[in-house]
Amino acid sequence: MLLVIDVGNTNFVLGVYEGENLVNCWRMTTGGNRTADETGIFIHGLFDASGLDVNKVEAVIISSVVPDIMYSLTQGIRRYLGIEPMIVGVGMKTGIIIKRDDPKTVGADRIVDLVAANEIYGGPAIVIDYGTANTFDVINDKNEFITGFITPGISSCADALYQKAAQLPKIEIKAPKSIIAKNTVDSFQAGLVLGHIGQTKYIIEQLKEQLNLPNMKVIATGGLAKVIDPNNEIFDVLDPVLTLKGLRILYEKNK
Repeated sequence: MLLVIDVGNTNFVLGVYEGENLVNCWRMTTGGNRTADETGIFIHGLFDASGLDVNKVEAVIISSVVPDIMYSLTQGIRRYLGIEPMIVGVGMKTGIIIKRDDPKTVGADRIVDLVAANEIYGGPAIVIDYGTANTFDVINDKNEFITGFITPGISSCADALYQKAAQLPKIEIKAPKSIIAKNTVDSFQAGLVLGHIGQTKYIIEQLKEQLNLPNMKVIATGGLAKVIDPNNEIFDVLDPVLTLKGLRILYEKNK
């Protein structure tokens, strides 16, 4: 079995593959204070709770945008799984040509998503990942990452407003039933979610127009992607485990 781990700023997702089959996956809160022992024991607990034998894990690959937790995570894996994890980074075989001023600064999570999108769905494509930040990245039909940018994530915007505006409550992030809001919660939800839907549509439209790629596929992933397109009208593909698939593909390319 292959254990794949995607460490994001808010959440940390683990998946287990047998060949190309995703057997199970788990989502946990990213925390900077766990020790190597806590991390290793926690991973064992996930396997035990799911009826999986952790001793059958033969390899581990990690993509991370949170350097502070990498020591405890990698040490926990070495100590409790007896495996040296593969870390996504500079020098890996990806199959992607990065057309950026400084390719080394591109986040590992973005590369993983692009690898999966390119290998599974093909380019040209816009790959959007909804997380703590939203990333919009474009790959063409020559396997080139040609442009991309970052916007604040939905939950990040909600948290910022809650912290800065004394009378705004914590809310569930979901689309309101109507844009005609008549209370504070509905108003907050309407502005937050519908604003991000409008942003997404505009960015997609502008990328297709300015790159002269009107038929470019739109591939979305991330925990809040479904909130943006509940009726399947914006995205051509909604793949919740795109990053986990990309990690498996990268492992196969580099093992």
